Amino acid sequence: MKKCFCFFVLLVLITPVAWAQENTSTPTAPPSTELTRTSTPTPEETMLDEKWMLVWEDDFDGEEGDPINEENWTCEIGGQGWGNREWEYYTDRPENVSLNGESLLVINAQEEEDFSEGRCWYGNCKYTSARCITHDKFAVTYGRIEARIKVPFGQGIWPAFWMLGENFGEVGWPNSGEIDIMEFIGREPKTVYGTVHGPGYSGADGVSGNIVLEEDISDDFHVFAIEWEPEEIRWYLDGEEYHRVTPASLHGSEWVFDHDFFILLNLAVGGNWPGYPDDTTIFPQQLLVDYVRVYQQAETANK
Repeated sequence: MKKCFCFFVLLVLITPVAWAQENTSTPTAPPSTELTRTSTPTPEETMLDEKWMLVWEDDFDGEEGDPINEENWTCEIGGQGWGNREWEYYTDRPENVSLNGESLLVINAQEEEDFSEGRCWYGNCKYTSARCITHDKFAVTYGRIEARIKVPFGQGIWPAFWMLGENFGEVGWPNSGEIDIMEFIGREPKTVYGTVHGPGYSGADGVSGNIVLEEDISDDFHVFAIEWEPEEIRWYLDGEEYHRVTPASLHGSEWVFDHDFFILLNLAVGGNWPGYPDDTTIFPQQLLVDYVRVYQQAETANK
């Protein structure tokens, strides 16, 4: 999603919400300044400062096969590329999104067996997956937003944990703002990206940073987080800050991160930036989410 902590590169637009499917940006792989992390923080190193108060969470408790909590999430339905020329069709079927009975959400990207000669039952898409959002159910301005996630792997695999301005329906993208807390593409198995998009810095011009591990990201669960305050957003992997953005980072463009944003989890297959599955890509692939939690500072949470 560093010892240097602050740097800026270009990055791709990560699948804006369903209403923006007409967006056809052509992202490119971002150049980057990289830090290689040589050790994994201990649990003590990732403990939160006492200033943070939990205000919302989903621990995905339930029986095996249960649907995602509909009081918290809506799982969108559709294909057509999602603005990035992706190949999956998103569904709310248990085959694509459900609880596993061990307090994990499973988003499952799979190849459809009934696909042949360019046709299948799911929007003429060879692959199905899921994309779940808290729009109209939960949104927040400022705070620490984090999730413990195990990402899938493979060429053309593109999981993300991100946020979009709740005013999207009124002002559109990118004016609503977008905060990508975690993006991972399977062809770069050791790298996590964190990015913001807004007016004048969207699509391939998003303001981004990354962190590179010695081990593959998909080997284990990791905690991906941002700490978002007025005029500053910081990105963390397992408690280590690796990127931050302020209004000065935007070089005169408008800062649009001062209103409510909602949360998204999705697992894309293919797209301009990650590329597409090939003979090395194994299906199914699963995005496993242990929890999503939102904290605010006490004075903010009590308002």
